Order: sequence, then structure tokens, then C-alpha cells
Amino acid sequence: MQKLKKLFFSDVLDECTHTQKIAYIAVMTALCVVCNMFFEFKLADTQFSLTLFFSSITGVIIGPVFGFVACFLGDLVGFLYNSAGFMYMPWIGLSMGLTAFIAGLIMNFLDFKNKFMLYLKLAIICLLTFLICTVAINTTAFWIIYNTKKVPYFVYLATRLFVQGQIWNSLFNYALLFISFPIFLRVKNLIKNKR
Repeated sequence: MQKLKKLFFSDVLDECTHTQKIAYIAVMTALCVVCNMFFEFKLADTQFSLTLFFSSITGVIIGPVFGFVACFLGDLVGFLYNSAGFMYMPWIGLSMGLTAFIAGLIMNFLDFKNKFMLYLKLAIICLLTFLICTVAINTTAFWIIYNTKKVPYFVYLATRLFVQGQIWNSLFNYALLFISFPIFLRVKNLIKNKR
């Protein structure tokens, strides 16, 4: 039962009342909406956003399942507010939700042993979310839908990562995660440090 509970709630939410749980989830969903509305910008062919950072933090703060829901809804509502005339791409919401799910899962199910373990868990989050969400979900979906010139997958992947700059966006988000995480740990009742 405890493991099932950890799948839904972070350690922070586990100690909260029902009203506080709803408030945490609502605030994190709102932050995901704001992130999708205002923290995305393009520079030539490169699109920069803070969605990887916010999705990871959301999963850590509120837990895997509710983090997934908050990020998926954040992407959907953010799109509905500011679609800029583009079609909705549900795989982006799926990858944001999975980013939160993976981050929450790793932080909830692997106990802190020391400071090194915290950074190891952050590195695992970065590696898994990059491979699963950025490469396997987003790049593959874009390749299937927009590959009208029948470019081979690995050529498309290299182009998306290095020419369109997705690798730089990912590295920036992951660096921000590593830099800001010690600050989040110091905020009372935001992230539990189980040392």
C-alpha cells in the first residue's frame, strides 16, 4: 500500500491534508500552463523553453502520477490559450507528463543516501527523460508526421538535436535543474530530503 501511495504522492503531499494536496497540484498545474504560455521562444530554427525543467520539478514536488497529470494539462491548457495557429501535438504533452512521472518516480522510490546520491538521481532523471521523452517520443513523432522528404531517422535525429538546437535546449534545462535543486531543498515543505 505504501508503494502504491508513493506512485501518486510525493513525500511532501503524503503529509498534507486533502485541501493542501489539491492546492499543491493546482499550483503546479498553473505553473506548467504559465511555462507553456510565456517561457517558450524561438531563435531561428531553435525553440527554447523551460518545459523540461518545470516538468521535472513538478514530478519531484507532487509525485509521479499527479505530476504527469499536471504537466499534461499544463501543456493542453497552454496550447489552448496560445496555439499561434498550429495544430495540437499531444505527444508533447505526453513527453512533458512522462518527464514529471520519471522525475517523481526516481525521487520517490530511490532513497537519499548522501549528497552524491541526490546528484546521481538528478543525472538519471536527465538521461532517462532525454532518451525517452526528447528522443523516443518527440523526435520520433515529428519524424513520422513531418518527414515528407523521407529522411532516415538518425539523420533527422542529428538534425533536430544539433541543427535545430534541441540538444542545447535540453542541456540548458538540465543545468538549471542541477543548479536550482539545492535551493528547492532549502525551502521548507517543498521537497523532503530523506538523509
